[in-house]
Amino acid sequence: MKKILTICSSLLILLFSCNKYPEMTLSEIEAARAAGANELVEKTVSKPNTTNKFVAGKAGGTWNDSIMGDPKSFNLLVAEKDGTTASVMAPLVQYLADYDIIERKWKPFLADFEIKIDEEYDKLDLIYTLRDDVYWSFYDNAKPRVKITSDDVVFWYNEIQGDEECGSSAYNSQFMPMDDGTSAPITIEKIDDRRFVFHFPKIIAEPVLSTNMSFGPAFLYRAAKEKGGAAAVKNLFTVASDPKTIPSCGPYFLTEYTPGQRLLYKRNPDYWKKDENGESHYYPEEQIVQIIGDQNTSFLLFKQGKLESFSPSPEQLEEVVKNANCTLNLDGTPIAEKASEKSGYTVFNADGSMNASFWSFNQNPKNKNEPFYEWFTKKEFRQAMSCLLNRERIIQQTYRGLGEPTYSFFPAANKYYDENIILQYRYSHAHAQKLLSEAGFSKHDDGFLYDEKGRRVEFDLTYTASAAIFSDIAQIITDECKKEGITITARPTDFQKLVDQLMSSYDWQTIMIGFGGGSIFPTQGSNVWVSDGNLHLWNPLQKSPATEWEARVDELYHTAKCIVDYEKAKPYWDEYQKIFLEQCPIVYLIRSRSFFALQNRWDMTNFYYDNLNGAETTYLFLK
Repeated sequence: MKKILTICSSLLILLFSCNKYPEMTLSEIEAARAAGANELVEKTVSKPNTTNKFVAGKAGGTWNDSIMGDPKSFNLLVAEKDGTTASVMAPLVQYLADYDIIERKWKPFLADFEIKIDEEYDKLDLIYTLRDDVYWSFYDNAKPRVKITSDDVVFWYNEIQGDEECGSSAYNSQFMPMDDGTSAPITIEKIDDRRFVFHFPKIIAEPVLSTNMSFGPAFLYRAAKEKGGAAAVKNLFTVASDPKTIPSCGPYFLTEYTPGQRLLYKRNPDYWKKDENGESHYYPEEQIVQIIGDQNTSFLLFKQGKLESFSPSPEQLEEVVKNANCTLNLDGTPIAEKASEKSGYTVFNADGSMNASFWSFNQNPKNKNEPFYEWFTKKEFRQAMSCLLNRERIIQQTYRGLGEPTYSFFPAANKYYDENIILQYRYSHAHAQKLLSEAGFSKHDDGFLYDEKGRRVEFDLTYTASAAIFSDIAQIITDECKKEGITITARPTDFQKLVDQLMSSYDWQTIMIGFGGGSIFPTQGSNVWVSDGNLHLWNPLQKSPATEWEARVDELYHTAKCIVDYEKAKPYWDEYQKIFLEQCPIVYLIRSRSFFALQNRWDMTNFYYDNLNGAETTYLFLK
């Protein structure tokens, strides 16, 4: 039930005159932004999680939620590449370990773990021991529950993630480059029914992060694979399946799915995690998740009390805050109970998001005969596009001043973040003109920009149609580039088609998108930043690095991830960040401040909201 920070928006009336920005100093811009932001922030509640302490609650009630579209499948392998499917299946699965952001350390979850390092031979073993009380259970005891064993994990790692035909996003991460230029696999071995060990061919700084995983029931997925191979695995539990037949080891069962309307979840009595009174930490007896394709409809349902929570877009924020009925003191402590507190809602605020959307340029050789391929593979062109990205205008016009420009590669929560490692290619038409000239581009008398072969510079900007705020940002990008004679055609696209373009057809030109995860660890996103990654979106799945700088990034990544000592690893991660900020394969936009509204009928003692954890709704219970 944890809500990850998200922001969506539709077109806003311009709040500031963009023509005035060049006349304002940086300090004046920041002061104006802060003044507008503070007025709304002061009317909301700040309650970050600083303790990770929760009181025991009581079971009961219904949690009403919503998603934007239908799942593609109920299959855990398919969920790796479909965010909606992943969110739908999340209440049914568990991870081996959990990272405590407050204490900055890994903790056991589904399994305990022990790390054994052999410095003499530069090897590492990570031994997991599963809990003795975790099961694959079926709704209403339709079938006998099946104890989770090491066979489930070993099968999933070897036969699903480790089978290239299955197409798992985790496949490449099972191999480590060695000093002699070869690669060696990270292998898994069963010790007994509860214990299994990962053998690393080299010492690695974050072995738990590298192996932490959720997985499916081996007794079902193995049978499918033995019968029909990888294709049968992917076809297990389609949306046509009866969801009550899907086993769960998580807090809920999925019991009903009506396409285009809703999903229904029921509490799992076998769920292992309990409070001090023996109750499952997930207190609502059921969750009803409505399928709503429109943010405005979700807003209406929230105002009617038919949804428990809502993340307002910037243009909705003023109305949401104005009508809030705060039930907490400003320090986040509960106000004394009153009958009226069960009506209305409270709005919480969090500092800038850990994630930032970005603008990227297709450098896939598949498009080598297209003019845009020649443009996008020039570093100076990408740098110039960064200089034409007016982040302050985006913040003021689309986020009501509630955001910060993103000039760093790692977020501040990453221990290798360095405030001195920042983007040099910031908004400046003069700098953009200089870079374009150096790359052989020139503006002709007709007002358009041309390359050295006399081809007019024009290309597409693709973004998901369901995120209306991208439409606002695309208009700003288009307008700023038009001033330099560049024609951009905005192309709002269905999200699933956009995913297909990124993952298979590669027939996009430039794209605006965002990835989750937050990069708390420098090694997060290996399938994006390393050249052979399947989400190395500007040129994925490279057999060998296409450019010298990508080869250097690979080298830095694979070297630094094996260095445990912070001081020794830092120079590598510093250079790693600097290369991306210099090469601009992606250009970050902004990190927006986020808000979250919660109905007052829920006891908020256990509720927290911040940019590290998002909205912590796991331990909510009815007043």
